[in-house]
Amino acid sequence: MSGVIPNQQIERLIADGVISANPPVDPAQIQPASLDLRLGTVAYRVRASFLAGPNKSVASRLAEFGMHEVDLTVKGAVLEKGCVYLVPLMEGLALPKGMSAVTNAKSSTGRLDLLTRVITDGGTEFDRIGAGYQGPLYAEICPRSFSVLVRPGMRLNQIRFSAGDATLDDAALRALHDKTPLVDRTPLIDEGLGFSVDLRLPGTTLVGYRAKPHTGVIDLDLLGHYAPRDFWEEVHSDNGQIILDPGAFYILVSREAVTIPPQYAAEMAPYLAMVGEFRVHYAGFFDPGFGYASAGGAGSRGVLEVRCHEAPFVLEHGQVVGRLVYERMSAPPTQLYGAGIASNYQGQGLKLSKHFAAP
Repeated sequence: MSGVIPNQQIERLIADGVISANPPVDPAQIQPASLDLRLGTVAYRVRASFLAGPNKSVASRLAEFGMHEVDLTVKGAVLEKGCVYLVPLMEGLALPKGMSAVTNAKSSTGRLDLLTRVITDGGTEFDRIGAGYQGPLYAEICPRSFSVLVRPGMRLNQIRFSAGDATLDDAALRALHDKTPLVDRTPLIDEGLGFSVDLRLPGTTLVGYRAKPHTGVIDLDLLGHYAPRDFWEEVHSDNGQIILDPGAFYILVSREAVTIPPQYAAEMAPYLAMVGEFRVHYAGFFDPGFGYASAGGAGSRGVLEVRCHEAPFVLEHGQVVGRLVYERMSAPPTQLYGAGIASNYQGQGLKLSKHFAAP
């Protein structure tokens, strides 16, 4: 059956050797519709981001672009802001012909403005793994706001497997919303489910956070550890507007509370390039059960990671900034996001990554 592969079938892929790993996969890596990927033992500082290209291996291109090797095994290593690194992952693939995969940064990774993408041998796209791919996986990592301390086994990316075309078209999306409301207001459906930015949060003028330009290192193993004020400036608005500064990174929140029913998954995607000189950094998948009331998620908002480009830009309350593309599961997962698997962002509003203490 076509669709996104659920957790119980991911376990079968591991048992059958479709997913290989050294050391073996930890069950905690398996999410309702995805698998967390782990950093290996070495990082390579490279001159520039690259793709392997047709009929070429990542290792051969690394010989061309590599600068020096960083050992992660002793005390970990600091990946410096503004630099590009390549890290072989502990997992590899031997996909059957009818199965493809897509990768994305985990939510906490995106909220740190930590650009991380997966590349493969013969690859011509970031984060897209063609049907039947057999070979290793590599994470390209570029810290953009904060330098970070990483160690082997850290999970910055996740991978989702699918067979056939799983995407819901607009007619199917409207039918699903009529049956199980996907947002708590009139839906904007146009090549996915549109969502907008909330710049009028109830009872406060605080609408977001902006990354400070000069900060200390963030150890990715330390959760609830860092004071937000040391890394973030609060963004306030009393008129439903903010001005985005070029090059700055912001954490904002969607106006809509989003629901992902158990038999579906979703991925954040751009809306239209013409809406403004900014981009919503769409890190992380939305797993089955996100925002679903029975899984403890009623009222879950989407956190938006926003970067402005060439010119200052006025962002206004209710402006549409992205869309959710919904996909069918090939079978209902046996676990849901938030339901007994220690999900960090179920029921969330405006929220920084899990590394920061509550403001």
